Amino acid sequence: MEIRGRDPETESYRVTMTIDGAEVMALVPERLAQDLRLIGSRPSHQTAYVWMAENKRRIEAAIKKLVRGTGRPKAPFDEITLIEER
Repeated sequence: MEIRGRDPETESYRVTMTIDGAEVMALVPERLAQDLRLIGSRPSHQTAYVWMAENKRRIEAAIKKLVRGTGRPKAPFDEITLIEER
């Protein structure tokens, strides 16, 4: 999984990974990394990157489920969405 930066429109981070030989891009909402004690605040880039590194295995598993259609990821990873490159 590679983080490709923040998408300000969706307030998510773009991530790419190769699944079954195809490169796939997904959006991981930044709110998943926010500190719930600080309601209304956005996580810093560093906080978001650290959170994604700590949850890499779960993020990748969720994206694989979405791509392969083998079920729905468990919360909060069910908020991850697939996107097509333009």
